[in-house]
Amino acid sequence: MAVHPTGRRNRAVAVVLLTLGALGGLIWTAQRIAEPASRHEVRASLSAVEPLTGDDTIGYARALEPRVFEFPRDHGPHPDFRTEWWYVTGNLEAADGREFGIQLTFFRNSVASSPPERSSAWNTNQLWMAHAAITDVANDRHVYGERFARGAVGLAGAEPAPFRVWLGDWEMRGPEGGTPLQEHPFPLELEAAGEDWALHLTLGEGKPPVFHGEEGLSRKGPEPGNASYYYSFTRLPAHGRLEVEGEPVAVSGLGWIDREWSTSALGTAHTGWDWFSLQLSDQREIMYFELRRRGDGTPDPLNHGSLVEPDGTRRPLSSSQVELESLGTWESPLDGTRYPSGWRLGIPELGIELQVTPQVRDQEMNLAFRYWEGTVSVEGRGVGGASVAGRGYVELTGYDEESFAPPSTPGVPASPRE
Repeated sequence: MAVHPTGRRNRAVAVVLLTLGALGGLIWTAQRIAEPASRHEVRASLSAVEPLTGDDTIGYARALEPRVFEFPRDHGPHPDFRTEWWYVTGNLEAADGREFGIQLTFFRNSVASSPPERSSAWNTNQLWMAHAAITDVANDRHVYGERFARGAVGLAGAEPAPFRVWLGDWEMRGPEGGTPLQEHPFPLELEAAGEDWALHLTLGEGKPPVFHGEEGLSRKGPEPGNASYYYSFTRLPAHGRLEVEGEPVAVSGLGWIDREWSTSALGTAHTGWDWFSLQLSDQREIMYFELRRRGDGTPDPLNHGSLVEPDGTRRPLSSSQVELESLGTWESPLDGTRYPSGWRLGIPELGIELQVTPQVRDQEMNLAFRYWEGTVSVEGRGVGGASVAGRGYVELTGYDEESFAPPSTPGVPASPRE
């Protein structure tokens, strides 16, 4: 899952981006090192949840019922829907055992249901944003960057075959010889760089795509159309090179890709979500998300996920099957926003009992909108109670707009790292 700016705030961003485009196609780039900052150094940001709610749906396609996915076409863009993303996370290791997490995400957003009628190469109703991050676990560092561009004159876009998604020189691309007969875009090359960091990675083909919810229709609200089309590649072999502060490091490990598009996935009752992607040592993966309701922050009965078996088959998970408990908190140095930090995730009927721990506590993305997205370690019991370990990623949104305190758990410290 991911988040996008729309509504009143999004239209303000659109004005900025279109102005930048008119001034020569400038792509605005921001990158910074996530080091402790003064509480007064809080930047203005967009809502992380408003984008997927609201009633700005006229003229857009809606996710109303299950569909037949067609590849490679569905790896490409769906401009008749309002929002869309290509979302890669990965956990990697160097030869000396140093651990890293990576994120590279491309967001497409329509600011109107149809392109402008004016005849100009600059005219477009599509705006693009990209986020990238590297977590250096051993050095307790999280670096990240952001870019914006309009979807015109080649500044940003997506193509299904040969597969490519790009914003400036940040990109995901499949084989140059890829054709409409190639179903999936592997090997997939990832490229992104900031002032003092870079990632150059290759994702190989792993398990087949997993279609979440009802054959890929992921419902996130009770109203018709409050859903997305959602599939993932949950275990992809990865290798390549990272650079942090100019130091090149050869790495290998596992990647995960989420693909999702929608027009208004969330209902207005939601304030944010917690999303988990876990890759376990028993060759299983778990995706689960928990939507939080406004007011009391309680989870929604529509929460769901998937358990992916070693052979790639999917076992659906409902909210009644999954127990998710926060074990502590982390407080942002920017303004004191509190996020959960450490979790117990259980699926009692399968014997699963996992503890999920952030690899680095501060993996907050303070960009156009704020959220926490970071690498985690996993240990505990897997299917049938067998011992397992693993790595994964967690995304937390909406906490800058609500007060959060975890349930009181006797004997559990404020943070799993304390």
